Amino acid sequence: MPIDQKRINGPEVSVPYDIYATFSFKEKCIKKSNSSEREDGRAHNERRGVFLKTGIVSQAKGSAYIEMGDTKVVCSVFDPREIPNKNEYCTQGELFCEFKFAPFSCNKRKIHQQDAEEKEYSLILKRALEPAVCLNEFPNFQVDVYATVLDNGGSSLAAAITAASLALANAGVPMFGLVTASTVAVYNDMLLLDPTDREELCCTGNTIISGSHGIIMQASLPQHGQISEFFLVGSLNMKHVTNAIEMIKEANKDIYPLLQQCLVKSIFKAFKETSCNKKEIK
Repeated sequence: MPIDQKRINGPEVSVPYDIYATFSFKEKCIKKSNSSEREDGRAHNERRGVFLKTGIVSQAKGSAYIEMGDTKVVCSVFDPREIPNKNEYCTQGELFCEFKFAPFSCNKRKIHQQDAEEKEYSLILKRALEPAVCLNEFPNFQVDVYATVLDNGGSSLAAAITAASLALANAGVPMFGLVTASTVAVYNDMLLLDPTDREELCCTGNTIISGSHGIIMQASLPQHGQISEFFLVGSLNMKHVTNAIEMIKEANKDIYPLLQQCLVKSIFKAFKETSCNKKEIK
């Protein structure tokens, strides 16, 4: 993959300051395995507070911003355009989704080109949103969706899916419903809802030798009771998977009213601005 030679990306190899800590986060997880609280004081089945806002990007048809603890993601949706390099007429529209970590969003600096992880997340983002969009409403056209992680504090993929669904609704794209997503990290017998980046590293790192460990992300349409995407990484037994799905199901139901309230506020704001402009013209 070609790299921009004029851009200074910083040193390729660096030593993280975390190694100088008295004990690693893995040891913290083991010490807190019998505790009802996590490192940030949350219970195992408690998610972080969610902040949502629409209309962030003025150049886009629709946009949304989501903040979940230290995780910050902005999504933009642009007007439909003809599908490039398409010779035959297509009765169904398409979604083009791009997921990208900002270079400064992670502990290890990211390059400006998409890496393998970001390409995989882009496909997951597309699969999660496609069942909710009325693709038959814009045949032979595609809608571009861009998700950028400004700060990766954990559960960034689930946050991007939720924000992208809100941005599509803000852009006026015909949809069957809103998509919400949540993540659960599994460490032995612990199920951690909405994990942070350190908890994700603890459950997926190469230092884990035995025991159940992994991450489950599920996107769904709560209003229809349907699952649009399921993503699992790690080694888990069926009991943990079943319990995690039930936990995510309840979390997605709790997030859904927040998206509705955000859309209602944006509509009222647009209505007031339109009314003020008409009064000024008169």
